[in-house]
Amino acid sequence: MKSITSVGISGMSAFVPPYRVSLESWCTWTGNSWDKTRAVIGRSFRLTGPEHSVYTMAANAALKLILDHRIDPRRVGYLAVGTESGTDNATSAAVVVRGLLDEALAARRMPSLARDIEVPEFKQACLGGMYGIKGALRYLSSDGAGRQAIVVAADIAEYALGSSGEPTQGAGSVAMLLEAEPRLLAIDLHGGASASAYRAFDFRKPFLRYCHQNPGRDGRPRDFPVFNGKYSTACYIDATLSSLNHFFAKRGGTRADHLRQLGAVFMHRPYHRMPAAAWTLGYLFALGADGGAGHDELALYCSACGVDIDDVLAEMCSSPDLTRRALSGELVDDPFPLTARLVKPFKETDSYREVVDQKMRLGSSVAKDLGNLYCASLPAWLAAGLEEAAISGTALDRQDILLIGYGSGDASEVLPAQVVPDWQAAASRIQMHAALEGAVDVTREQYEALHEGLECDAQSAPPRSGFVVHRIGDSDAPHFQDRGVEYYRYCG
Repeated sequence: MKSITSVGISGMSAFVPPYRVSLESWCTWTGNSWDKTRAVIGRSFRLTGPEHSVYTMAANAALKLILDHRIDPRRVGYLAVGTESGTDNATSAAVVVRGLLDEALAARRMPSLARDIEVPEFKQACLGGMYGIKGALRYLSSDGAGRQAIVVAADIAEYALGSSGEPTQGAGSVAMLLEAEPRLLAIDLHGGASASAYRAFDFRKPFLRYCHQNPGRDGRPRDFPVFNGKYSTACYIDATLSSLNHFFAKRGGTRADHLRQLGAVFMHRPYHRMPAAAWTLGYLFALGADGGAGHDELALYCSACGVDIDDVLAEMCSSPDLTRRALSGELVDDPFPLTARLVKPFKETDSYREVVDQKMRLGSSVAKDLGNLYCASLPAWLAAGLEEAAISGTALDRQDILLIGYGSGDASEVLPAQVVPDWQAAASRIQMHAALEGAVDVTREQYEALHEGLECDAQSAPPRSGFVVHRIGDSDAPHFQDRGVEYYRYCG
C-alpha cells in the first residue's frame, strides 16, 4: 500500500440469535441434496425469535463493543447503522440503537452517549455497512477528529419457504469501533473505489409485499424480497469486477501481482461459493488487463478449454447490459460466459490455490455457520478471519487486505486496508466463536413457526438477555397512536 491514512478499525464484536437451522436437517425436510448444499451454501444459519429485531441485535453487538473495549460513551461522536431490515420508514435505526444503549449504560451506572452524536442509517441492500464505514472514516478525518465512531452492520435475511433463497437465510449484527491510530486495521479511504448501476428487479423489497400485515398480532412483519437468483448472481459478479477495475485504474501497477501479494480478501458473502466465484473472475480479468506475462498465463487456460484468447480479451472489455437482456426474456446467468469457461482449468493450478483458496481461507469455516447476514456478512467474515489469524498465529503484520462490498440493485465498494502492528490483542477480543455459542437447534415445526415470526416452543431456548422486543404497539386511537412501534427492554 503506497500511503495510508492512520484511521481505521480498532475493535469488533458480534451478536447472533440462538435459534439455529442445520442445513443438513433442512435438506432432509425439503428433499434437497446435502452434499451440494454443504459445498455451495454452508452448514447452518440463524433465525430471529419474536424477541429479536434488527434494532435489538444491533444494540446487543454495540453494547458488547463498548464494554469489551472500555469505550467512554462521551467520546463517541458518530453512531451509524447499516441495514435493510429496519421496520420504520422515518426514524434512523441508529437513533433507536442510541436509545437502547443509553438505557443499558444507565443501568450499569455509565455515562450516556454524547448528545451531539450523529446517528445516520445507511441502506443499499447488503452494502449499508460499508457505506457506514466510509462515512465514519470521513467523519474522523474531518470534523470528528479526536473522537471515536461506532458502525453497526445488522440484518435479518429471510426468504419465502420453498424459494431458491431459503437456504441462504441468516440473522446477526457486527459492531465496529473506528478511530485514529487504529489497533486492528488502517483503511486507505483515498485508495478505495466504487461502482453502481440500476438493476430494476435484481433484489427488491417493495412495501406492497407486506403493508397489510398486522404487527403486534401476527408477529414481526415478514419482509421476503422479490429476487431473481441467476440474474442477481450475474449482477453481483459484474458489479464486483467493475469496482475492482476502478480500484486498479486509481492504483496503477500490475494487477495480478497485487492480488497475489495480498494477505487476505473479504467480500460480501451471501453464501459460501459466491465470493470465490467473483474473486476468481477478478484474477482472470487482472491477467487480461496486465498484458505480457498476464496474457501468457491467460493463454494457458484458454488453450486448456479451447477458447480463443482474443475473444476472451474482447469480452473482458465489453459492458454487458444485463437488465436489457433480462427484460427481453433472455436467461441471464453469466455476464462473461467465455471467461467463465477458463475457471475450470484455472482451478487445477497452484495459482488458484494461492490467489483464491489461501486469500479467502481465514474465517471461512466460521462463516459457513452464520448464513447470509446481508449488511453484516462482510464484517462478520472479516471478524472471524482476524480472530482465526490471531488464534492460529498467522502473520498478518502490515499485510495488505481488500474489503469488497456489494449491495443488490446494485453498487459495489472496494476498500484497501492494512493490518497494523500488534493487531493480535484487538483481534483476540472479537470473540466470534463465543457469539456462536449457546445455539438451539430447532426442529422443522419450530423452524416454520419462527419463520412466520411466532413463538418457538424450544425447551432449550436460553432465557432472554440483553436487549429484547418487549411488545409492539397496536393503538390507532385519535389521542395516541403507536401501531407497529416496537418497545424494548434491557434484561441485563
